[in-house]
Amino acid sequence: MYTLDISLKTTLPGHQNPIFALAAGLDGSSIFSAGNDKGVVEWDLKTGTFKRIVSAVPASVYCLHLIPELSMLLVGMRNGELWCVDVAKQQLVKKLTVERGAVFAVQTLAEKREIVAIGEEGVAYVWSMDSFDLLYRFRVSSTTVRTIQPYPSAKQLVFGDKDGYIYLYDLADFKEIEKRKVHTMPVTALAVTDLHLYSGGRDAKLYQLQKKDLSEVRELTPHLFTVYSILPHPHLPVIATVSRDKSIKIWDSATLALLKNISLDRGYDSHRLSINTAIWHGDQLVTAGDDKLIKIWDVSLVSR
Repeated sequence: MYTLDISLKTTLPGHQNPIFALAAGLDGSSIFSAGNDKGVVEWDLKTGTFKRIVSAVPASVYCLHLIPELSMLLVGMRNGELWCVDVAKQQLVKKLTVERGAVFAVQTLAEKREIVAIGEEGVAYVWSMDSFDLLYRFRVSSTTVRTIQPYPSAKQLVFGDKDGYIYLYDLADFKEIEKRKVHTMPVTALAVTDLHLYSGGRDAKLYQLQKKDLSEVRELTPHLFTVYSILPHPHLPVIATVSRDKSIKIWDSATLALLKNISLDRGYDSHRLSINTAIWHGDQLVTAGDDKLIKIWDVSLVSR
């Protein structure tokens, strides 16, 4: 058996407005953040300090995604633009756009060398990672889609929409395989492991689902409000969730047993407002939200 240890390593102040997106940096010792500020920021995790503004942007940023082999950061914005920024050279390489509405989610399909983004209008756009040509455009939902998650096998992709539906697509031809209503309110987070798909929503629910047909394995109510991120640890058997209710919770990935509840109420120097986003950075959990702060947490398992 084991217990989970978590402690706050540092807090990074500097943003002037809520933070909506985080991404790992290029060199393993930095991260990127963005939100309602008019810039994408890089932070040095070794020193716990501001490093640079990577790119000024014209609108709020809702999603960030790094393509390490290209030194490229994808920046999805409220104005419908998806910027491709070379972070090594600190220059804008390409501006991609959707036809209408914000870009809420972006991912890459490494084996196909494609970029896929979706947003307010429920239409997915697929561009070549090499030429930036638009390869496919297809409607997933008649309403807003806020989250995309490729499967590790690189054979399927799931989307979650505002009406609580999850859609499973085949990556070979981008055809729908399965569609299932899982949540009573919008789907706000998706994550996948070797064994299961996990879904979180504005209904404050967390579902563990079968990957092949989206059928329910387990259901629980992990938070009081919206689940904004579900984060399987890179190598430990745990999953972290963050929420609008200002708490971070860490779960056993197999049983969904609660291992840790991190919040101000529990005596931690945690966030005072909604936690909007989080990423794992090695064994550190990085969280950020409406209080304009980024917090770096050291996480470890201790045998009993």
